[in-house]
Amino acid sequence: MGDVVTGAGDDQKSVKLPIPGKRNILITSALPYVNNVPHLGNIIGCVLSADVFARYCRLRGYNAIYICGTDEYGTATETKALEENCTPKEICDKYHAIHRDVYKWFNISFDEFGRTSTPQQTEVCQAIFKKLLENNWLSENTMQQLYCDTCSKFLADRLVEGNCPTPGCNYDSARGDQCEKCGKLLNPTELINPRCKVCATSPRIRDTDHLFLELPLLESKLRDYISTMSVAGSWSQNAIHATNAWLKEGLRQRCITRDLKWGVPVPLEKFKDKVFYVWFDAPIGYVSITNCYTQEWEKWWKNPENVELYQFMGKDNVPFHTVMFPSTLIGTGESWTMMKTISVTEYLNYEAGKFSKSKGIGVFGNDAKDTNIPVEVWRYYLLTNRPEVSDTLFTWADLQAKLNSELLNNLGNFINRVLSFVAKDPDSESGKGSGYNSIVPDAPDAESHPLTKALGEKIGNYVDQYVEAMEKVKLKQGLKIAMNISGEGNAYLQESQFWKLYKEDLPSCSIVMKTSVGVVSLLACLLEPFMPSFSIEVLKQLNLPLQLSLSDEKGDIVKAKSPWDIVPAGHRIGTPAPLFKELKDEEVEFFRNKFAGSQADRADRAVKEEAEAKKITEKLKNAKISDKSGKKERPAKSAGEPKTKAATAEQEVTINRLDIRVGVIKEVQKHPDADSLYVEKIDVGEEQPRTVVSGLVKFIPLEEMQNRKVCVLCNLKPATMRGIKSQAMVLCASTSDHTKVELVEPPESAAIGERVTFPGFVGEPDDVLNPKKKVWETLQVDLHSDKDLVACYKDLPFTTSAGVCKVSSISDGSIR
Repeated sequence: MGDVVTGAGDDQKSVKLPIPGKRNILITSALPYVNNVPHLGNIIGCVLSADVFARYCRLRGYNAIYICGTDEYGTATETKALEENCTPKEICDKYHAIHRDVYKWFNISFDEFGRTSTPQQTEVCQAIFKKLLENNWLSENTMQQLYCDTCSKFLADRLVEGNCPTPGCNYDSARGDQCEKCGKLLNPTELINPRCKVCATSPRIRDTDHLFLELPLLESKLRDYISTMSVAGSWSQNAIHATNAWLKEGLRQRCITRDLKWGVPVPLEKFKDKVFYVWFDAPIGYVSITNCYTQEWEKWWKNPENVELYQFMGKDNVPFHTVMFPSTLIGTGESWTMMKTISVTEYLNYEAGKFSKSKGIGVFGNDAKDTNIPVEVWRYYLLTNRPEVSDTLFTWADLQAKLNSELLNNLGNFINRVLSFVAKDPDSESGKGSGYNSIVPDAPDAESHPLTKALGEKIGNYVDQYVEAMEKVKLKQGLKIAMNISGEGNAYLQESQFWKLYKEDLPSCSIVMKTSVGVVSLLACLLEPFMPSFSIEVLKQLNLPLQLSLSDEKGDIVKAKSPWDIVPAGHRIGTPAPLFKELKDEEVEFFRNKFAGSQADRADRAVKEEAEAKKITEKLKNAKISDKSGKKERPAKSAGEPKTKAATAEQEVTINRLDIRVGVIKEVQKHPDADSLYVEKIDVGEEQPRTVVSGLVKFIPLEEMQNRKVCVLCNLKPATMRGIKSQAMVLCASTSDHTKVELVEPPESAAIGERVTFPGFVGEPDDVLNPKKKVWETLQVDLHSDKDLVACYKDLPFTTSAGVCKVSSISDGSIR
């Protein structure tokens, strides 16, 4: 195994070639386009996901290389160069360096991070083209295109502007490929009053000859490849869906040339003034960048019997990798390493909307570094939020919750408790008669210790599940399983009561601590693909070499099932230190404001922020009205005392009037007089549990109700149901036909009795909701589960100090 410490652009690497008899894995991520700074959505969609898989492969002892680089040719680069008044090469040099530095900070472990504007790209691209020409898979056709006489050139789609032809739009700055106002896809010749973006003169329509790849003639060979490999490589469903959509629509000839200067030249005299279309040449970049990595690149790319190709990308790139690129390779008639597995992400959205490169909305790669939030936190948050089956949402509140509860209170807390206890000097004042003076104790007969044996079995099962998930490129699931092991470690420490054992049963305490140190080491290994800098720090605190392995050949999987054997007795650990730092509310608010709206237009943003501030002031005024009717400030009155005007003033019906709390079901049984009802005793943080009657018998089995954390609406007027007074209501989501009902669940680490809040709304809840005013009924219609299974009021998540509340599987369900 190589070093854990690997980043983008590392020098002095030894070149890896496929090894007969070993598992050889070639990994690529979609080449990021070079005309802007990558944002968090780009990073999780491509390079970070591929990096996690590459690191996992290395842990497992596979012979894997990870190839990526910047996609540099095409219209967008020429356009950006015009905007910035420089050459396309200068644009590429500038942004290639920015991309490289961002990925280096994110600890992306490329074996080669190259670029497509190289002699190798020209050589490989032209060689593939010549094979397609020889094999008669190309045709020539005439197209009509706008030509600018002033600039003496055909205009690329993005170099034409005009009025949008869509009825009712007429936007006067629509681009030749799309109208940004109405979103309609366009052809430049459709624009009304078109003008050249460079000189503003009106272009004319002129014939131009282009070369086309005959996809219809290659379709049967392509279909054979797709039907075989999509099954063998377990393609993600979104990849299969996008590919089938193209096939169903019917494959058409695809133009592979453009009237541009910046690109790979077409090696034919007739087409000497043209270059290849970026979507023809960009995927070939994977091959040419491997050529930059090693001159023996064909051992990776023309070796289908011994090399598996895994490709990572966002959903908008799928057809180019499952239809265009495979057709290109098939058409050469050569024996190429074809893609086995494709892993596709949906979109990561930002707060209330989309990340936008062009508008500068959201957190970009260089911004992440500037926040001083450590890279392992960013990697963890993006990977727990990886949009694998549907779009997901980046929110600052969610990042704070995941850092503070999952990383700090779960993972960091477990590791620090273990190592701090081992590090204590029992003879010192600070040790106070406990600790092992940094020496891992001996623990004979660990397997005969029931609690420890049970932990070993649980961890063994989790490690098997982790490997199974990661082999299938289910990265989010793999991370969750690793974090479950940390949770098991915390539960093990609590149940063992090691601090008591030290004084009452030292041999058992030694078993618990030696086992726990092993679990810490195992977590450093399992989490290395996700948070390599975290693993480096843990290994330093353990005083173990910066080498990790999860190899079958070395028996690492089997060792994981006996955590008490992982770190030898007598080993001296290093110095423990906290691994994570709490993210405070005021920091979150600062970041939310800093990255709200467009970075590109500061003045416009300032106006928006001022307007938003006024809105918040109004909300605060409303919240203060709520405060006056809330239990904290209301003076006690007798039942017959007349109400003042202030007390009877109409309050705005806002979500902060509901008293929703985190509760835990302490007891549950069926209602003695109603087959469909449960009677629960729920602890909501008060002296006595509340009695709650819920109609859930036919939806949730009795055993699944026991000890469940739930969201409880505590200020409804109590109601008697079949003779039993119900003092609150458990919130559930249901499908539109009410055939399925699920509990709304707070995060496992949410505090019992804490109030569920909604971002932007403050103020105390009503003591009791007045049924006549129908406050609950008014608000309930906007309570729902979203497509990410998050419980929401409108678009605001049910939020606790430990994160957002969720349901198991019902998306777009009604909550009541």
